[in-house]
Amino acid sequence: MDTARRSSIRPHRLAMAILGLGLLACLGLNLPGQLSYDSVAQLHDGHFGIYNGWHPPVMAFLLGIADAVVPGTGLFVAFDAVLFFAGAALLLGIGSQPRWTAPAAAAVLVLMPQVLLFEGIVWKDVLFADSAIAGFASIAFAAAQWESRGLRFGWLSAGLVLLVLGALARQNGAIALAFGIAAIGVLAATKAKGRPARALASYATAALAAALVLNGAASVALGMRTPGGSGTQAQLRLLAFYDLIGAIKDRPDLKLKHLTQARPDLVALMREDGVRLYTPERNDTLAQSAELQSELADTQASVMLAQWKDLVIHHPMTYLKLRARVFDWVFLTPRLDRCFPVYVGVSGLPAYMRDLHLTQRLRPQDSWLKAYATAFVGTPVYSHLTFALLALGELALLLRRRSAADLAMAFLLASALAFVASFFVIAIACDYRYLLFLDLSALVGGLYLAAARPQNRPKAGAGLAGDAKPHEFV
Repeated sequence: MDTARRSSIRPHRLAMAILGLGLLACLGLNLPGQLSYDSVAQLHDGHFGIYNGWHPPVMAFLLGIADAVVPGTGLFVAFDAVLFFAGAALLLGIGSQPRWTAPAAAAVLVLMPQVLLFEGIVWKDVLFADSAIAGFASIAFAAAQWESRGLRFGWLSAGLVLLVLGALARQNGAIALAFGIAAIGVLAATKAKGRPARALASYATAALAAALVLNGAASVALGMRTPGGSGTQAQLRLLAFYDLIGAIKDRPDLKLKHLTQARPDLVALMREDGVRLYTPERNDTLAQSAELQSELADTQASVMLAQWKDLVIHHPMTYLKLRARVFDWVFLTPRLDRCFPVYVGVSGLPAYMRDLHLTQRLRPQDSWLKAYATAFVGTPVYSHLTFALLALGELALLLRRRSAADLAMAFLLASALAFVASFFVIAIACDYRYLLFLDLSALVGGLYLAAARPQNRPKAGAGLAGDAKPHEFV
């Protein structure tokens, strides 16, 4: 091998080594995992094989499998972290002429608290983000290996399966899946020797059909272990309830005719306890009124949703203003310390902890992780706005370069931004982890751009078809 060739390989190997060390450090510091209240509840579901429909059952299912092999959450945490680091490593192998910026970008990535700490927390948000990123990385790798039919369909299939897993892990994760299907169709069009529209339609249709079958089969199978059924209706009822109280707080004279006819006592409590306890920061404060929660539990979702639709249609400005305030808390996090940017330790419902033989935990390494992550609070490192701007810049650069793999990565970043936008409608709390997908997508996008030049740059005028070949919160 000549000197030039050896020189070009060195940054790639060093970057891969840094990612490998980052994975080991992450697992070494976190295993067997950081578990919050939700984590313990889902581990309990998985351990006993009966799932609570309020949480995506695929999380409990995977935790149950991992727990059956190695008791606890260690195996699940390792699977989760490997998904992310493997996706990042895959991106290093796409371009040609590796550059020395790759090791630097890899080092920045592994030192981020969103990676070093969050990859060790048992949360559905982490599983979704890791699955989606690994899925898009697989599609990007397929784009770079398109001429090999076996590699092309193998990596596209892997990407689709991972994106379906992400959609099962988070309710609005279907956004990433939709963008992934679109990416597959667009890539097929750019690679078509002729009739690109036909290639786009055939690949996108096949990917959509496969995704619907996989998602549907998994949902039916998991639903058999969910005796209470899906929690979607209850979640929609809670969202509508939260919005309606926010609207009443803004406009005390607002009429709630549907709820007044069906649940007058609930309306009275909403105007009293609800308005007093409401905050755009999160909905949890409403739980301080037992009467309010009892009345809500006895209210049909259809009645609550009818009243919510009336608000959206007949008082759109009121609705948009209250949603803007909630979204401000989620995206801009004006009081980051109140949005749980750092979580360490193990804590959960005492009964579940006893059933699982768990005890509250705060180890020395947990305290170190807490101190390390907390040091970044108040800096751009803990700012979704920072990562949104970074993602937009990367997206512009990728669309300008437009190699096939670049387009796949552009769809990843676009899906992350669309995912963030969906919280304008659905957000009910400002927890930092909810937008983790954005942060991690921008980080791997930066790694991809820093790692190497694209394999095939489009020729001038070639357009899209130019590719030749104890716990603590902070």
